[in-house]
Amino acid sequence: MKPLNKYFDHTNLKPDAPHTDILRLCEEAKKYDFYGVCVHSCYVPLAAKELAGTGIKVVTVAGFPLGMNSSQTKKYEAEWACENGAQEIDMVINIGALKEGLYDYVRQEILEVVKTTGRHKGIVKTILETCELKDEEIVKACHLAIEAGAAYIKTSTGFGKAGATPHAVSLIKETVGDKAQIKASGGIRDILTAREMLRLGASRIGCSASAAIMESLK
Repeated sequence: MKPLNKYFDHTNLKPDAPHTDILRLCEEAKKYDFYGVCVHSCYVPLAAKELAGTGIKVVTVAGFPLGMNSSQTKKYEAEWACENGAQEIDMVINIGALKEGLYDYVRQEILEVVKTTGRHKGIVKTILETCELKDEEIVKACHLAIEAGAAYIKTSTGFGKAGATPHAVSLIKETVGDKAQIKASGGIRDILTAREMLRLGASRIGCSASAAIMESLK
């Protein structure tokens, strides 16, 4: 098992975050040697500059937070972000299309973002927003993401009515096995919750409280 710090995507996706908060986020990421930072795409160039040479990944979002953007918009968001320094794209799926049974649409949308990101040697995490889905919908979304080549299944945006839950992480792990990895995000604010998510099968934690969690270990 890796050191705890290497599981964290240190995150600031607040709608009112100024650039000074992103600078602080990057400094904290360097201090604790987190795996990555996750920021809105407008801050990708800044984060890429601040983290150059550190090995810390720059992660951003597409179709965030509702997932109801056009496929073309998500694809462009991924393209622009990768061209400006992002290495990982966390893309919100079209939840309405999934619920309507438009599985080819959902699969193709993920595939287009995967191909776009892959041209820049990046990876895609599909955000399901599990609090909005029934168990069978979570399972179907996982299968579609795997078929489209997504590297990770991510539980939540952190902006829904609930974040990551032990049940959702367990269900995703049971569904994907070793075919994809899992990023648990949303509502993870203490060491016990983070460790529980890892125990249940997550291999990445999306968290704005990462620095506070590391400090608690002292």
